[in-house]
Amino acid sequence: MALGKLFLNLTDLLSYTKMGYAGGTEPQFIIPSIAATVASNRVRGTMSSLQRASDELNVLISDEAVAACKGGSHHLQNPIRHGQIENWDLMETYWAQSFFKYLRCDPEEHAVLLTEPPLNAPENREYTAEIMFESFNVPALYIGVQAVLALAASWMDVRAKGVSNPLTGTVVDSGDGVTHVIPVVEGYAIGSAIRHVPIAGKEVTMFLQQLLRDRGNTGIAPEDSMAIARKIKEDHCYVCSDPAREFLRYDSDAAMKTQFNNGKYSFELGHERFLAAEVFFNPEMISSASTAANVGISLPSLVDDVIQACPIDCRRSLYGNIVLSGGSTMFRDFGKRLQKELRTAVDERLAYTMDLKAVNKSELPTVNVVAHHHQRYAVWTGGSLLASMDQFGDYCLTKEQYEEHGPSICRQSRVFTLA
Repeated sequence: MALGKLFLNLTDLLSYTKMGYAGGTEPQFIIPSIAATVASNRVRGTMSSLQRASDELNVLISDEAVAACKGGSHHLQNPIRHGQIENWDLMETYWAQSFFKYLRCDPEEHAVLLTEPPLNAPENREYTAEIMFESFNVPALYIGVQAVLALAASWMDVRAKGVSNPLTGTVVDSGDGVTHVIPVVEGYAIGSAIRHVPIAGKEVTMFLQQLLRDRGNTGIAPEDSMAIARKIKEDHCYVCSDPAREFLRYDSDAAMKTQFNNGKYSFELGHERFLAAEVFFNPEMISSASTAANVGISLPSLVDDVIQACPIDCRRSLYGNIVLSGGSTMFRDFGKRLQKELRTAVDERLAYTMDLKAVNKSELPTVNVVAHHHQRYAVWTGGSLLASMDQFGDYCLTKEQYEEHGPSICRQSRVFTLA
């Protein structure tokens, strides 16, 4: 069994596929999980096997799919929606091109690591294993839960801070479309306590776009406003500890402002720099159809609610290892603000408890938010770390095991240990 170079294909909740070989800290390829099929009026059931094979060969993925759809010769499709595979035939073709076109490897010579969302149906694991073992004939397969891999990515950081079990913690995963809070205990996600809010990078970008539009003196053309807002968000925005005090600082100190210049547009940035990311902590600042049902639920309150919904004997560990994951957690001082407000919420609740009975202060839980160097690609980095371990082969399902027991052997997730 060839385990020298391990291929990882990580599909996240935001329909982007990150792929590469084990041992790296960042993926070699990041491409949209979209495909374009040939525009045809033929009915699928009446197509000959030769016609069907011809259409499958004409399937394009990633940026090539977008370009082909503009010409009208192909139809754009997304085999994955909200982290769940909906079109397995198209997904198989997508994986094939990922192996042969991007990674340029023979899947029969590499163990494969894939990721799945925390509440993935067992049937989906079976379908995945069936495609990998029967269509691609891979020698070994590991399907990891994204939140667990995100915890593994922060292993070096939490080990330095004395966390006893790096596979127990609360993962705050925020990408472009949604923010998930996932409690993990001993490598297993507590599904009943998982929560999410539709406030993430996209909402921050749209709010920043509105702030720039309200100023009216930037000269940004409407067709460029979204790209400019995204650029400002990534390069200049940060999280402050106190918005009211930050407003005063900008009003009294001209040095707080900065100049934005991309060659085409040039203007001064002020309070937009810290106000954009404030939607995570004061979501009532924005009002849209997607967030109306969740207005008032700040991220610190959401994390606190998730941990309180977990069994009481594991809450201390969940508070002590809150791990950030995803590009929308990369704002400067994001972790400090989250820890500060979460600590305040915990103290207020415990103050009431201490009035009712005597509580030893040493027994109070420690709130620790872990911001690490790999949090942008935390899931991928955690998978790369796992696949680089000498004992990784012990956690994988082998081709021989699959042939002996069938796809049902993949219904249960195998949890690894970093000890």
